[in-house]
Amino acid sequence: MKFLGIDYGAKRIGIAVSDEGGTLAFPREIVLNNKSTLEEILKIMKEENISEIVIGESLNLKGEENKIAGEIKKFILELEKASSLPIHTEKEFLTSVEARNSQNTKQSLHIEQAHGKNKKNASPKIDASAAALILQRYLDRLNR
Repeated sequence: MKFLGIDYGAKRIGIAVSDEGGTLAFPREIVLNNKSTLEEILKIMKEENISEIVIGESLNLKGEENKIAGEIKKFILELEKASSLPIHTEKEFLTSVEARNSQNTKQSLHIEQAHGKNKKNASPKIDASAAALILQRYLDRLNR
């Protein structure tokens, strides 16, 4: 069984996929959040032969829904209608920060080797890495 992980954002949506056994999550790509978003995600789902979907549930530091939570709920409804696949939510608390920290650590090593490149060249894969973290948390809970 293969899972799709989604880190929903107002501008970009991070996409991750699991291995066939549903044990490991891998960043796949970033999709721009625009009119063709749903179509692009459905295409990825078909290419990857996805069985289930996991979407990050956005909460603030108090554990309450934040301003993007309503958009995520609408997106889930659209995705449910278009895909007919089971959709699960997983708390995405600080996954983007965690992904960014991981990318900055990797980049710092690269910068030191490249002499003089600055941190403005941060990897655009942060949203996909955050999606992989969301998906991995769900898979770890599922496989306990």
